[in-house]
Amino acid sequence: MTEFIRPQPGILDIDLYQGGAAHVAGRSDAVKLSSNENPFGPSDKAKEAFQRAVHKLHRYPSTDHAALRQAIGDTHRLDPARIICGVGSDEIIGLLCNAYAGKGDEVVFTEHGFLMYRIYTMAAGARPVVVKERDRTTDVDAILAACRAKTRLVFIANPNNPTGTMIGLPEIERLAAGLPQQAILVIDGAYAEYVDGYDGGAALVTARDNVVMTRTFSKIYGLGGLRIGWGYGPKPIIDVLNRVRGPFNLSNAQLETAEAAVRDQDHVVRCRSDNARMRAWLAEALAEKGVPSDTSTANFILARFASREEAEACDDFLQTQGLIVRRVAGYGLPNCLRITIGDEASCRRVAHAIGQFKGQR
Repeated sequence: MTEFIRPQPGILDIDLYQGGAAHVAGRSDAVKLSSNENPFGPSDKAKEAFQRAVHKLHRYPSTDHAALRQAIGDTHRLDPARIICGVGSDEIIGLLCNAYAGKGDEVVFTEHGFLMYRIYTMAAGARPVVVKERDRTTDVDAILAACRAKTRLVFIANPNNPTGTMIGLPEIERLAAGLPQQAILVIDGAYAEYVDGYDGGAALVTARDNVVMTRTFSKIYGLGGLRIGWGYGPKPIIDVLNRVRGPFNLSNAQLETAEAAVRDQDHVVRCRSDNARMRAWLAEALAEKGVPSDTSTANFILARFASREEAEACDDFLQTQGLIVRRVAGYGLPNCLRITIGDEASCRRVAHAIGQFKGQR
């Protein structure tokens, strides 16, 4: 019977997404630096909102997310009517692929881009088009050269995961202006809050009818465990996405905790400052040990080793020290390890351990 029950073409060609490891066998004191989580967690105001939400567990949440959209709009000076909320920014990415890409269409993204771009593209039945980067940085000319009449979506992460690099606003504007008329540029701003003074592309979205921005509460807001994200785009596109979004995709706990989090920008400022300080320290400490990295604008660094063998050997050694980082061969970077910026103790511990590893070779 099962031989007649088959998924849509291309589904079984999707490689399962592998999240960052969370445990080391035999270690109860492991430090997790593999998932780009905020080591300081959510703000006290967000925690209090989550605790209050327990009294509404029997109630369905709102379907329009009005209060959270208003809070996001107030904080970022955006029109709430052009905001959509989802289960992490991942869901917004998936909605865009489902609504705008299908059989015969193409979706463009860069070679070291977020793995979910490919997964959602293939799930929608569209063809992924992978574009080379220049020195692990988005190459606008290469993206424009890859666009054709079949191109429906172009994804760039800015800052990019796992490289930590980003391009400036003039380059993003040039990309948006150069796309085919039927294509949408999606600026994935999961790490935008880590860049002081950067709006994640919001002003460009406001000014154009072919750009969408996605953001998340999983990174600097410290709410990865609740899975909350949002998108901002032209009203006609947001209207389309809401037609395919599940009506109760976010719970009361998610909505109210995120609302409290986004209104507490003092916590964001503190986390951004601490992250920048320790990111600079860790990058310099590793460079002194012979492990370079590109200038990162996110909450991690991409440590580069001489070979895949050295990178994997270093990861193995770090695990013996109770330190969990992320191998990124799946992103086309087999000679690299992505290391989340933890608190000061964690950063010093991982730098010391990598120094020990290098000294043994």
